[in-house]
Amino acid sequence: MQKTILTGLRPTGNLHLGHYFGAAQNWVKLQDEYDFYLEIADIQALTDNFDNPDKVRKNVHEIAIDLLSIGINPSSVHMFIQSMIPEIAELTVIYSNLVTMSRLYRNPTVKSEIAQKKALFGHHGESVTYGFVGYPVSQAADITAFNGNLVPVGEDQLPLIEQCREIVRKFNSIYGETLVEPEPLLSKAARVKGLDGNEKMGKSLGNAIFLADSDEEIAQKIMGAITDPNKIRKDDPANPEVCMVYYYHKLIGNKNLETVCEECKHGKRGCVACKKELILKMQEFLKPIHEKRAYYETHPEEVDAILLEGTEAARTKAKETMAKVRQSVKIDYFD
Repeated sequence: MQKTILTGLRPTGNLHLGHYFGAAQNWVKLQDEYDFYLEIADIQALTDNFDNPDKVRKNVHEIAIDLLSIGINPSSVHMFIQSMIPEIAELTVIYSNLVTMSRLYRNPTVKSEIAQKKALFGHHGESVTYGFVGYPVSQAADITAFNGNLVPVGEDQLPLIEQCREIVRKFNSIYGETLVEPEPLLSKAARVKGLDGNEKMGKSLGNAIFLADSDEEIAQKIMGAITDPNKIRKDDPANPEVCMVYYYHKLIGNKNLETVCEECKHGKRGCVACKKELILKMQEFLKPIHEKRAYYETHPEEVDAILLEGTEAARTKAKETMAKVRQSVKIDYFD
């Protein structure tokens, strides 16, 4: 039998190069090897966007188009909307009885967010919502609703998967062997740096190239990218390893990379010329994605049909899991 993969992302904005190289291109490679469920996690997006539901709703469709544009095949992948699977919410409630608040507060993701909120507001209780603290429980419900065997993650997400595994073990120890304990499928992809040299490319950091960016937006962003600060004049030698322009030449696989590196080191290449070459290479790299995006933008009914079909398949799977869970917890009344 094919193993099941569950992965997903929150619809808080379009996909950028960090998403693509960090995870999404790997999903495309895996999609024909597994029974693949890809969640657009709109409920989880509301944990810190509860006061802007229009943003989340709009981005459900945008994320779906991004995913289709990079090569996610709806014949191979069940792409679904989280809020349309009520079994996930039901599982979340049941699992919430199995996790202590102290354990949730020890989760590295939750701890980091609380520290940030505390620095801003002075007391975490005033700024961190129940929905955010319970995020790992909701994620466990996402994974187990579909009997996920494998969850593609980066190293920074391993604590969330371990918390899911703990919940599964506790559930099975109390109610009998019911749930599948998932394994992380560790991605070897490195985190993509931002145009400003930040170790992380982020939607809110203003340092990202989005897959949906126009040629003009790409050019403008690259022209503002950070280069070697010690290179003052055009013919000064520079260190390409501290230059974001060289970093992106390497990231997208510029075949002229060796020349770029040597000319940079020996002062034979100005930063403006190097940026202009990168602009052309980046536009060329993103062109196939832009062409697919243009198709789906003009055929929104196809996107809706894909989401509906994927959601129906996901709902069928989740219902099967929930029937077993309800039986194990002895709440299968009148079945």
